[in-house]
Amino acid sequence: MQLTLYTDYTLRVLAYLSLKDPGEKATITEIAEYYDISRNHLVKVVHHLAQKGFIQTTRGKSGGIRLARPAEEINIGEVVRATEPNFNIVECFDREKAKCVVEPACMLKPVLGEATRRFMEVLDKYTVADIIRDGNMAVIEFQ
Repeated sequence: MQLTLYTDYTLRVLAYLSLKDPGEKATITEIAEYYDISRNHLVKVVHHLAQKGFIQTTRGKSGGIRLARPAEEINIGEVVRATEPNFNIVECFDREKAKCVVEPACMLKPVLGEATRRFMEVLDKYTVADIIRDGNMAVIEFQ
């Protein structure tokens, strides 16, 4: 399974914000420069995170973004479910597009379905606070 770049950026934003002091804000530009990623992409990510209640945004000269709740309360599985468009890892998972002629006899779908459920079960065990080692941004390596 591969997560989208959108979800990757989402997790990066949350990780970055988790290291700020409570109440301290960051800017989209600051985060984009830190990770050397597109500011335009981050604008979309931040907007979505605010809509879903993961972060708070403030406009204006002293504006910025911060976590809407403590990092210990933001579940990674919840974030991934909120950002991934679907979990159709093979064609037969999409009822509208599935055209596989061997589907009635194929047992791949239930196996991959179980794998996906277990993947999400693992993510559900962790929070944003868990993905930061030593509370130090310098050790985060996203690639």
